[in-house]
Amino acid sequence: MPSAAATNLDYTPPDGGWGWAVVFGAFISIGFSYAFPKSLTIYFKEIQEYFLVSYSEIAWVSSVMLASMYAGGPVSSILVNRYGSRPVVMVGGVMVCIAMVLASFGTSIIHLYLCVGVIGGFGLAFNLQPALTIIGTYFHVKRPLANGLAMTGSPVVLFSLAPLNQLLFDSFGWRGSFLILGSIVLNCCVAGSLMRPVNKNVQPKPKTDLSECNEGASVDTSAQTDNLQPKENQNESSKQSCAHTFVDFSLFKHRGFLIYLIGNVVMFFGFFAPVVFLAPYAKHQGIDEYSAAFLLSIFALVDMFIRPATGLIGNTKWIRPRIQYFFSFAVSYSGICHLLCPLASGYVGLVIYAVFFGLAFGMVSALLFEVLMDLVGAQRFSSAVGLVTIIECGPVLLGPPLSGALVDIFGEYKYMYYACGVFMLVPGIFFFIMHHYNYKKLDEEQRQTMAVNMRTSEEAVQLKMSQDGTTAHETNG
Repeated sequence: MPSAAATNLDYTPPDGGWGWAVVFGAFISIGFSYAFPKSLTIYFKEIQEYFLVSYSEIAWVSSVMLASMYAGGPVSSILVNRYGSRPVVMVGGVMVCIAMVLASFGTSIIHLYLCVGVIGGFGLAFNLQPALTIIGTYFHVKRPLANGLAMTGSPVVLFSLAPLNQLLFDSFGWRGSFLILGSIVLNCCVAGSLMRPVNKNVQPKPKTDLSECNEGASVDTSAQTDNLQPKENQNESSKQSCAHTFVDFSLFKHRGFLIYLIGNVVMFFGFFAPVVFLAPYAKHQGIDEYSAAFLLSIFALVDMFIRPATGLIGNTKWIRPRIQYFFSFAVSYSGICHLLCPLASGYVGLVIYAVFFGLAFGMVSALLFEVLMDLVGAQRFSSAVGLVTIIECGPVLLGPPLSGALVDIFGEYKYMYYACGVFMLVPGIFFFIMHHYNYKKLDEEQRQTMAVNMRTSEEAVQLKMSQDGTTAHETNG
């Protein structure tokens, strides 16, 4: 059994049962959240000609939608902490449906920004964050596998929506297609209905003994730091975590959370742009449109299979205790792929790049939220992901336009790929160094905690022996 990160929940997660139905619901919700903005690009050319706008103006539709999805994270966190995942996901599905219906009657590009971008983006936020949070309540030992399977929803939904959108576009145009997509996205409400709250009375959580404390790498950061705090702070922290009414801003004092946040802010400047510009880069090299589009299919197919495989690997006893290193490798590997992309010549070279890029993208995506949960624990994950997403909305919004500006300035795509490679490789190296430091600090704190516990136990034994001796002496006297 892999050594799992300790959880500070007051019950033992079932690690199966109805949890797999929850994973399927999360698969649908996460799939629509990440794939929906990308799939809408099939309609951009006709919308651009209809409203007589530039390429950059139409590209902002997807960027605003993704940024709104990330910016809505804290609001989603508060609602999940207050009402649970099920109603929030269902409301999110209704919001995206309304957004697409209103957009089908759009009279200007600003109308699409507001409907598809803002309203639809917030609806996707209400699908993404609750789905990620509820997995941590059902799974502990098998959590990396469950997260990997749920994150597979993104490439699967994208792979399915791409031909469907083309068919709808050819048959009904972009307005009719938006109406039909509004009804399709209501499947998120069905997915939300599967997210039944976990039964916390199934099995009481066993107490942690000293032998379990020996597994320093298996204890999450929040649990360890809580042990070292004064009793008053522990009580205050416990009340905050139980209340879960507002976003937990004390996470900004959490060492592991800050490492994750700093690295991810830099990483997201180069995370999405290579996907957005893959087909245009192929066309720039003289490759026909259908072959260029097929590169995205190859990328999505590889991404689809690597995500659950990454979850399986991350759940092994060799990787799980030090899963942060696995994530660091995935980010660095992605950066190296982008740096080598300009060396790929011809269509065969781009196919090879699409395969290796799909591997890298799938690994990073499968581990992205699992490593955050590993750092902060399941109880604080809802607040953590809310804070992370709102801060990351800036890089998500600006990354593709800045990458496109490099193409406009230099007239070539290779400088864009070099920049994205640097934006991925630098945080990858940063993660390696800082997580090595973090693991060392955690081990030191764990040893200190064990020493304090042992001294307390010895003092208690000595006190008990002295009391027994005094009682015996009084009895003999």
